[in-house]
Amino acid sequence: MQKISIDALARQQIAAAVAAPSGRAADTVFGGHEKVLRQTVMAFRAGTQLSEHLNPGEATVFVLRGCVRLQAGNESWQGKAGDLLIVPDGLHSLEAEEDSAILMTVGKTDR
Repeated sequence: MQKISIDALARQQIAAAVAAPSGRAADTVFGGHEKVLRQTVMAFRAGTQLSEHLNPGEATVFVLRGCVRLQAGNESWQGKAGDLLIVPDGLHSLEAEEDSAILMTVGKTDR
């Protein structure tokens, strides 16, 4: 059994993202490339974006702090702390509207 404070990790990753030249920081808390399920706390400085990409399987974004915008095609969804966004299949991007941290959960599928 392992216990992780996601709230503390979110604070830590936001501080790292704000200081990083890329404006981003991340820490995988469960799983990884060898597992089906992967959970990663990702943080973004305001205005930083994950450019358009495909997800490797089913995915959700749980907003821990701040405010983000998920875009897929002509549709977009804003997520604030406490919101769960279901990532659509297909190309999508994510932008931080303010300093933000998310918990990204991905269940890889055979695609």
